[in-house]
Amino acid sequence: MFEQFVNIDRMEQAVSLFGSFDENIRMIEKAFNVSVISRGSELKVTGEADSVGKAVRAINGLLSLINSGETLSEQNVRYVMNLVRDGNEDRIKEIAADCICITSKGKPVKPKTLGQKKYIETVRKNTITLGVGPAGTGKTYLAVAMAVTAFRAKQVNRIILTRPAVEAGEKLGFLPGDLQQKVDPYLRPLYDALFDMLGAESFQRYQERGDIEVAPLAYMRGRTLDDSFIILDEAQNTTTEQMKMFLTRLGFNSKMVVTGDVTQIDLPDGKKSGLKQAVRILKGIEDIGIVKFSEQDVVRHRLVQDIIKAYAGTEKQG
Repeated sequence: MFEQFVNIDRMEQAVSLFGSFDENIRMIEKAFNVSVISRGSELKVTGEADSVGKAVRAINGLLSLINSGETLSEQNVRYVMNLVRDGNEDRIKEIAADCICITSKGKPVKPKTLGQKKYIETVRKNTITLGVGPAGTGKTYLAVAMAVTAFRAKQVNRIILTRPAVEAGEKLGFLPGDLQQKVDPYLRPLYDALFDMLGAESFQRYQERGDIEVAPLAYMRGRTLDDSFIILDEAQNTTTEQMKMFLTRLGFNSKMVVTGDVTQIDLPDGKKSGLKQAVRILKGIEDIGIVKFSEQDVVRHRLVQDIIKAYAGTEKQG
């Protein structure tokens, strides 16, 4: 058996590292088949040499996250272990270093994976960004965070969020109320993200002043959107014509982010996804960035990653 020691500078570091009921350390022990014992200001890691080396690198990576102010969760513990397995643990610090904005409750919004980090950098660099990937990768939430940041810094005068009103395989029937009340259920995820960033009262005030607009995609036709940060969500459910219509709304001093998951297309049979085509034909155009997320970028419950992998395997088998 091989053993290696890791020094812990402060007691609060150890508390954060171990987690509630030592759950973080238990995950490391199980993943790398090692034993981790706390002895005063140091940890002793015991096991096969290769496994101990990986466990120690994972622990040091988690300590660097703690030192940068991160609160450890099951998601980022698992992600750090994956980075160690892939030999990318030297990139852990990249994730924690970038704070996009602060929510209404004072919580910093940061990329949690390298895929999310690349997404944020691409949005900053390009006028139009297409973010494509599975559910739970933070495509919409991070785009809204970037929009709020640009709005607060007065880089844009307004935020416009839109999505196609396509039902997810269900018939919702006749919805009561006026036009806005009919489309609100489709736009709820966008409202939720804005509430989190701005708070309900601030959002209401900005919306009443016209600084923030949340509307179905059909409302975009015939408009030119200047000085705006525009987000098209659930873009896999746009037709080719709708996608072209949306992209050509771009005005001066504006930025667009298009997000979607091409494995969750709810269009009627025979209709081609505008997002799929856009990714294909816009590739290589200057000032248009395309980011593709993988299941490793999922920041929801661990089972979401497993579900995505299982469905992807089934689709490959036909």
